[in-house]
Amino acid sequence: MQVRKNMVVLLDYELFSSDGELIEKTDEPIEYLHGGYDGIFAAVEKSLQGKNAGESCEVYLQPADAFGDYDAALVQIEARDKFPETMEVGMRFQGEAGESGESLTYTVTDIADGKVVVDGNHPLAGKALRFQCTVKGVRKATAEELKHGHVHGAHGHHH
Repeated sequence: MQVRKNMVVLLDYELFSSDGELIEKTDEPIEYLHGGYDGIFAAVEKSLQGKNAGESCEVYLQPADAFGDYDAALVQIEARDKFPETMEVGMRFQGEAGESGESLTYTVTDIADGKVVVDGNHPLAGKALRFQCTVKGVRKATAEELKHGHVHGAHGHHH
């Protein structure tokens, strides 16, 4: 079967920085619903269109095609007493972004002088990436997966 709209694609991938450093690699294949459901980067989805199991592709992603540009406005300095006592640089937590109220994952980037610096940017924001992948399998999506717009997997799915 070919990769096309409304198919579930099983994929092995490796994600590299622009200088060739391995950032992430699948231990087990991932699945996504193909056809504009936002389960994978649009540029990767376009490159996979029409491929069969066993075929590979390599896609170079600019920041806008991956995790977006770095937004300095998402970096905030907060009072230390707003945070748990046991906290360290690198910890992540959910919070609201300013006036928009959008939920973001923030990373603690510095703790000093009674202040905490948090960054709501994705860790790979502003970075160009290279995505290499191999199609491990393709199947028709179930009616339920199409209705929900995502893959439910072998063990079912609960909302």
